[in-house]
Order: sequence, then structure tokens, then C-alpha cells
Amino acid sequence: MESGSQAVNYSTVCEWNNKKVRRVRDALAGEEPLQIQLGKRRLSVTMRTPGHDFELAVGFLFTEGIIQSAKDLANFPDEGSRPDPNRLRIELKNPKTLNSKRIKRNFLANSSCGLCGKAFIEDCLLQGIKRPNPRFRIDPEVLCSFPETLRSGQALFGQTGGLHAAALFEPSGRLIAVREDVGRHNAVDKLIGWALLQGRIPLSDSALMASGRGGFEIIQKSLLAGIPLLASVSAASSLAVQLARECGLTLVGFLRGRRFVCYCGEERLRLGASPGLKK
Repeated sequence: MESGSQAVNYSTVCEWNNKKVRRVRDALAGEEPLQIQLGKRRLSVTMRTPGHDFELAVGFLFTEGIIQSAKDLANFPDEGSRPDPNRLRIELKNPKTLNSKRIKRNFLANSSCGLCGKAFIEDCLLQGIKRPNPRFRIDPEVLCSFPETLRSGQALFGQTGGLHAAALFEPSGRLIAVREDVGRHNAVDKLIGWALLQGRIPLSDSALMASGRGGFEIIQKSLLAGIPLLASVSAASSLAVQLARECGLTLVGFLRGRRFVCYCGEERLRLGASPGLKK
């Protein structure tokens, strides 16, 4: 198998197809560990698809509350000039402002948390999450166009069939940007990192479409980026719905074909919920 830090690798596989067997060259989604460092501090290691690593790191730092904008960064590493493609070192302009206790708490919570869901949400609110744009509106017909548009923008998925994706859309349905990764959280971090570096945060006039399910962390990242609407092709978890409702995010799930469910925030879709429907 061809190897290396690249988005797509290739391997010879044995294919069985209607009683016929053959050996073919198959495209595989790249997966490599990325170590993110803040100065000399080893911050995190994440399995990711190589490419857009700096956006991934910046998005991660932003959604963890470690940086507030691109102005906090002292260096902008070139994707192709790192001596070790699986290690990314970022320097802050003012490293003295780094809250080591906050970092320790966040990563302990992410790896082994004994807190209840309510405590999680309260911690999110303490990060200064603001209610997203209440004036954002999008037509349900436009929303239903998202999956096909996203699929057409997934170049790596077209080759490998093994990647998650996240995409930003305008209310008109125009695709703004798309990022792919083996991890759905990474895809969202890459997209938010791109937006931060482009000076687009908060994304108050954009909708986010994510592959996979609408989990708690995806909701948290969306809220921190100021996104008013999150849609996914699969279900949302109970804690994700609770956080979305408490923070005023429009959350859509099972967005496939001409059907979707709206867990909360249906006013942004002008749905006019049934009077007998209980939340």
C-alpha cells in the first residue's frame, strides 16, 4: 500500500462481485495522527485526513476557547513546509494569557467526563456563547438542496467513499465552503478555522450542513462560531437537542431527499409547528 501523509492512499484489494473475483486498485481515505502544539506545550493529538491542517488546528483552538480570533496567532505555518507533516506548532502573540487550568479541564472533560449533561451545558454557557442571529431565515425547499450540493462538493469522498464533510451555505443555498475529514468533528473544525482565518466569524448569516449525526460537540462548535442553523443527515442526540434549545440554535436532522425533522428553532424555517406538538 502506498503510504505517507496525504489525503488519499491506494491499496490493492480483492473484490467479490456477483460470483466474480478480481484484484483492483482501491482509493482509501488518508488517516494520520496530527499533534497540535502551542509553543512547546503538547496540546492534542487527533486522527485526521491530511490537508487543511492549520485550519483544523485554528478551528480547534477557537472552539475550545483558547483563541478568540486570528489576531491571537503569532505564526501561520505553511502546509507544505513543515519538517514533520504530522506535527503542527502554533505560537500565540501573547502566550501569557493562556489559561492552563482551562485547557486541563477541557481535555480531561473530553477524555473522561463524569459530569451530568446539565453541567456540560452550564460550562458551555460560561464560555460566553451568545444566542445566534434570530433574524436568519431560510426556505425549506432551499434546505432540502443542501445534501446534493454538499455531495457534489466532496471531491475526496467521490474517490474514497470514506470521509465526513461539513459545509457552509448562504440562505440562498449557495455553497460557501466545504471541508472533508475522516472525523466529523475535524471537518467542522477545518471549516470554522477557515472562516476564522478569512475574518468571517461570527457566521451569523450562514447555515452549516454536517454529515453524520448532530452530536453535542458539533452543536457547541456551531454556537461558538455564531451559526444560527445546523443541519445533518442523521439524528441528533438528546444532549445536543437540549443545548440547541437552551441556546436558540435551529437544529435539523434526517435531512434527506425532501424530508427533514426540526428539533427546535423552526421559526427560522417558517414551518408553523402544529398546535398539538409538545417540545
